[in-house]
Amino acid sequence: MSDAGDEDDQARLFREAIGQVRRIAPAPTPPRKPRPRPLARMAQADERAAASEFRRALQAMPIGAGDVLSHRVQALPVGVFNRLRRGQFSVQDELDLHGATAAQAEAALCQFLRDAQRSGSACVRIIHGKGLGSQAEIPVLKNVVDRVLRHRSDVLAFHSATPAQGGTGAVVVLLGAR
Repeated sequence: MSDAGDEDDQARLFREAIGQVRRIAPAPTPPRKPRPRPLARMAQADERAAASEFRRALQAMPIGAGDVLSHRVQALPVGVFNRLRRGQFSVQDELDLHGATAAQAEAALCQFLRDAQRSGSACVRIIHGKGLGSQAEIPVLKNVVDRVLRHRSDVLAFHSATPAQGGTGAVVVLLGAR
């Protein structure tokens, strides 16, 4: 029985040495996986509507293979535009869109124009082809290039290239300063 008394004394000494004990809170729950990002449904709907509108515009008044692309902002003097039309500007950079889909061509064209403007290029040529090999009955890339160029604020003017520079299968673009 003396062993039981020793054990009681040891337990009492242990509790005195440790001091007051408090229970710890249960372990926190592990963090949850992050919720998926919400879908930008309105932005996606806008993109679909814009693509649909573009298709309707192509069908309503498509630009033909032999049609000349031409546009200038009102602020650009007519004399400067006439020099562009006659091919009197030196082309500083060029983009060839042959073989691209409409979506690829639009992305490449926008990136090319941003890069050209950053590098200080004032005049560039975009080769879109005449669209004679297009599965559609209209030159898709030519219509994409025309639409994109008309809606960019950094484009001062554009005109189909002279026959020596690609004719109606290419367009020469005059860019504004940054």
